[in-house]
Amino acid sequence: MQRRFFLGLLALLLLSGCERGDSLRQLRPNDIVLAFGDSLTEGVGVAAEFSYPAQLSRLIGRRVVNGGVSGELSEQGARRLPGLLDEVEPDLVIICHGGNDVLQKRDREQLKENLRRMYEAANQRDIDVVMIAVPQLGLLPADLELYESLAGELKIPLLKETLGDLLFDRSYKSDAVHLNARGYRKLAEAVAELLHEYHGI
Repeated sequence: MQRRFFLGLLALLLLSGCERGDSLRQLRPNDIVLAFGDSLTEGVGVAAEFSYPAQLSRLIGRRVVNGGVSGELSEQGARRLPGLLDEVEPDLVIICHGGNDVLQKRDREQLKENLRRMYEAANQRDIDVVMIAVPQLGLLPADLELYESLAGELKIPLLKETLGDLLFDRSYKSDAVHLNARGYRKLAEAVAELLHEYHGI
């Protein structure tokens, strides 16, 4: 009876872990991380060593490849990612995309579909995915709902609210839509905390 109880408890814990995305593999010291996105990933507004991927690399002690392209729309990113995945062969990809779609008021359902295509490109290659939510336009910081909806559907970790909070605080910005070195540092720290929670680093 006691053995059945513990087996049932273990099964429950495993199921709840899968629902939270905890089944992601632990990153090993030599694993490669690809930070994929637009200008906020590229690090517009600061020198390359202060971009969020560069600062994240120093925080987690792993190689983080900067796959950001300034001005890129999500549709372009969805087309670009498969080739970059084959070139870099990362063990984890962090997707921070959609800001230009928001600024240009592109169709949100199409943005969601493009993000799904990015996830599928990684998933087909057995690469874990983490996503960063992009804020909507408005007077107060608030993520586009589609990021949480998609992350829940795909069961992947999502960094929520952080980017919006940073972009609504002038002390963390280099211009109207980009972060400064302190802002990218805060973003890198939040991503590192998320990776510690889900990847054990």
